[in-house]
Amino acid sequence: MKRFGIEFELKNKPALDGDFIPLYRWEQAYLKGAKEPIAVALEREDGKTAVIDTKIYGTEEMKEADCFYIERLVKYLLWAKGGFHVMICGNKGVYDYVAASYAKDGARAFDFKTMGDVYEHPFTVEHLSYGDRPAEKDASAPVGGHLDGCRIGFDAGGSDRKVSAVVDGKPVFSEEVVWFPKTNSDPDYHFQGIVDALKTAASKMPRVDAVGVSSAGIFINDRTRLSSLFLKVSPEDFDAKVKDIYIRAAKELGDIPVQVANDGDVTALAGAMGLEDTGVLGIAMGTSEAGGYVDRKGNITGWLNELAFTPVDASESAAVDEWSGDTGCGVKYFSQDAVIKLAPRAGIFLNEDLSPAEKLKVVQTMANDGDENALDVFRSIGTYLGHTIPLYAQVYDLKHLLILGRVTSGKGGDLILEECRKVLAEEYPEIQVNVQLPDEKTRRVGQSVAAAGLPAIR
Repeated sequence: MKRFGIEFELKNKPALDGDFIPLYRWEQAYLKGAKEPIAVALEREDGKTAVIDTKIYGTEEMKEADCFYIERLVKYLLWAKGGFHVMICGNKGVYDYVAASYAKDGARAFDFKTMGDVYEHPFTVEHLSYGDRPAEKDASAPVGGHLDGCRIGFDAGGSDRKVSAVVDGKPVFSEEVVWFPKTNSDPDYHFQGIVDALKTAASKMPRVDAVGVSSAGIFINDRTRLSSLFLKVSPEDFDAKVKDIYIRAAKELGDIPVQVANDGDVTALAGAMGLEDTGVLGIAMGTSEAGGYVDRKGNITGWLNELAFTPVDASESAAVDEWSGDTGCGVKYFSQDAVIKLAPRAGIFLNEDLSPAEKLKVVQTMANDGDENALDVFRSIGTYLGHTIPLYAQVYDLKHLLILGRVTSGKGGDLILEECRKVLAEEYPEIQVNVQLPDEKTRRVGQSVAAAGLPAIR
């Protein structure tokens, strides 16, 4: 295979996507001839800075390949770790390309605006000499795993909300309530739903010592910066009532510790608790691709882990993400979107009147009945994953990868796992990662129960 003049071999291609170019495989082939030092640095909150030292060709002939490589690296770091200040340390031509791309009216205008909103700071791209590249500055905090006292764990999902009352590590009450946060524009609807859940759980215990929240979205210092749960809320109401919605809700129970974490991180935390180990990346394949990470110290890092937006496919014909306008990003390879994308290539034509979740169910039912065309859909996703884990391993220090979410249900999930392990063994034997579906023990550590253990008691 070839892209930008860079040739490489691929033993395992997705059954239904022969054009797929694993970004990691392309990068490894590209780097073999690269000699000019360059660094990409991203600054996020509190001066934390991620730095990747690498090389490019630096020649006119390879300029297109150089720009593609660095721009994809910026995109990957932005959504894996986060940042509002990008520094390209080295080649000025590559800097010019990245700066034009990540501008208000550039190809990555979505990323420009979103990162500015998330960090409440103007998004900038700066040029530095390679010798002036900044030092790495990172920190992870011990979060979760607290079992003492009377705690509430709240899990805010897009279709239901779950709450648990937990006393000394044991759930004494759990409740799941259907709600409609994504279609409701009144933030008081969300607030009242959260407060009702907390008060219900509180009534099942003698007191409340702490509240932990697992929620879809991006949270910094326990405040909401971006979340699909509040999609219909106006910007004015978001600023006034949503940013501190979980902090305000917890205050209804008194002056108690509250901690809010992305639901992906809490999933990884639940996985780490179930596995009794660290270095866990959790990937949930559902409506989108959600990610969460517990590092080797057993800590949550505060990184974004929004893997839906990280690039995985270097092909010219890579799938387009409708939200960001970018190509080859994880959401189109590791979610129900991937199943819907691949189904017609397998000769499965789905009724357009069906919802995405219903379309997924049709293909899953066919797979469970042994239909080879449907099984090829899940084999292809497994091949995608096997080629992408080495890319994730560049940023995440992994021992375990848990794959979860509705796409992994039934025979399809088993095939994804089988194909992924085969690709890793045959093409990337140097990557030693335990890839698995959650076992029964991990499943028993529910999301809301893991959330309850987030804050330490004062």
